[in-house]
Amino acid sequence: MADETAVATEREALDAYSMTVTAVAQQVLPAVASLRVRRGSRSFEGGAGSGVVITSDGFLVTSAHVVAQAGAASASFIDGSEYELDVVGADPLSDLAVARARAATLEPIQIGNADNLRVGQLVVAIGNPMGFSGSVTSGVVSGLGRSLATADGNGHRRFIEDVIQTDAALNPGNSGGALADWRARLVGVNTAVAGMGLGLAVPINKTTQAILSALMRNGRVRRAFLGIAGGTRPLPPAVAARLGRKAGVEVQEVVAGSPAATSALRSGDVIVSVADVPVAKAGDLQRLMVEAHIGAKLALTVLRGGKLVTVEVVPVELA
Repeated sequence: MADETAVATEREALDAYSMTVTAVAQQVLPAVASLRVRRGSRSFEGGAGSGVVITSDGFLVTSAHVVAQAGAASASFIDGSEYELDVVGADPLSDLAVARARAATLEPIQIGNADNLRVGQLVVAIGNPMGFSGSVTSGVVSGLGRSLATADGNGHRRFIEDVIQTDAALNPGNSGGALADWRARLVGVNTAVAGMGLGLAVPINKTTQAILSALMRNGRVRRAFLGIAGGTRPLPPAVAARLGRKAGVEVQEVVAGSPAATSALRSGDVIVSVADVPVAKAGDLQRLMVEAHIGAKLALTVLRGGKLVTVEVVPVELA
């Protein structure tokens, strides 16, 4: 009797899992497109990547590398409809891009917040791997807080912070597709396959939503530039206790001719806050280099020689 109960419970659990994945797929599939991209004189390539509808008037989010150097593009949906696409803007440093379908109305996905994800949580990946449109895989959040190195082709390198690691199967063509939570909300944009059984997705949160808004509005993202290279450094116990945090960002290099070089900032300084916002790692500093700070005085609190001092810097726009 006990064995029969255990088997029944197991079946119910499996059915509940299946029902959740099925429900998510049913809601998300209509919002995911297969993208075909033409570069230069090359003809359209099936399964170049995926895109996700985020507004009813035709805006889609995808990966920047999917639409890089696109001469023309189109999006096809699971219902058989197909539309020409205009690439509105791309941001290689976040590997996010926005395109707009030449369509009257489309069915958008619900937007979630990756900051609320927990390791072990169910996620569903939907995209077009290997050109097979409308493919659904599921898994769990395997890790959070990962970093992914990116470059923009102009010598600027950056790390995308808080990247989502999942064991949901991802393959070429999944890039730009949706990573959804159990409530069918977009929490990530699949961006890379790091190895067997390992997938990565750019999180959808307050930071990346601001990037998408800038791309939709201006076709590009304006970033402030200080001109330092830095890394996390533990704070002395007394300073850590005073500030209520354990680390800051050490200035390891100051770029010649940069705003940092013309300010009082020095190599060896440890930045603990920017405009009164605490920073503990390079990613914290990157997130604060927003358009509003370009050309404006920015107060940095730094630890120097055991003392906390204020240094003013005027960032310029990252070229």
